[in-house]
Amino acid sequence: MCMNLFAPLGEIITDPGLLERCRDLEARLSAFPSALIAFSGGADSALLAAMARRVLGRDRAKACIAVGPSLPDRELRAARELAESLDLKLAEFAATEGDNPAYAANGPDRCYHCKADLFSHLIRIAADAASASGPAPALLYGGNLDDTYDYRPGRKAAAEAGARAPLAEAGLGKSDVRTLSRALGLPTADKPAQPCLSSRIPYGQAVTPEKLAAVEAGEDVLADFGFREFRVRHFEGVARVEVAQAEMARLTPALRGALSDRLLDLGFSRVEFDAQGFRSGRLNEALGIGPDLPDHQAAR
Repeated sequence: MCMNLFAPLGEIITDPGLLERCRDLEARLSAFPSALIAFSGGADSALLAAMARRVLGRDRAKACIAVGPSLPDRELRAARELAESLDLKLAEFAATEGDNPAYAANGPDRCYHCKADLFSHLIRIAADAASASGPAPALLYGGNLDDTYDYRPGRKAAAEAGARAPLAEAGLGKSDVRTLSRALGLPTADKPAQPCLSSRIPYGQAVTPEKLAAVEAGEDVLADFGFREFRVRHFEGVARVEVAQAEMARLTPALRGALSDRLLDLGFSRVEFDAQGFRSGRLNEALGIGPDLPDHQAAR
């Protein structure tokens, strides 16, 4: 159990504005009779699940994770460990987005089809819970306020499913998520963003289990070499490696050679290193889309 999970907010949050938003979040969660949380183990869904566990208790809060080719095994293991540390119920189900040709075609709306599949499973799980024990639980997901200013097709699928984003509704942005997570003692407080592996494949190039497996194996290599924030983009057999600017100095010629050898052994035809380094949402730039944060939110 996280040390500060049940600590009074006033004792662990010093910023008055953040404290107000956190209390707003608690009030919103307490209004739900029970909740199913779309869970990935990332910073946002981890905080939402922790707060739901804190407010609703073990019997009224349940996390659900979709297991499939787009979720790395290391992320699944971490999500399981986190749920156990929170004493949080975790349901696993097989993701089926890959069966949808519109998802596999990897258009700009791929994320919509992925989230539509996710919420179709959550709706079924909620319906089963309702038939067994009263009202259906609320469907919740970890969208934060910053996400509302970014290109997120999955939000449409969430809205269609009637899912709620309590973090965003309470006005909590990404920096708030990290600050509150740190105060609660969550191990995800400083965890880099880890979107699904399909996001490593450029729009218009088909998503296949083979490509996803190659990306996962390639990123495992980067992790083995001690990199913290990175991507291996899959460009029809070419591995394009991005690492955070803060880690670029580590990419010496010798290390580039060692990484290239490992990636070529995985079946990539060529390895390229992006000179600009890692940037979140890099592939969205081809659409002329990027985050558009208002001044007050970007400053948080």
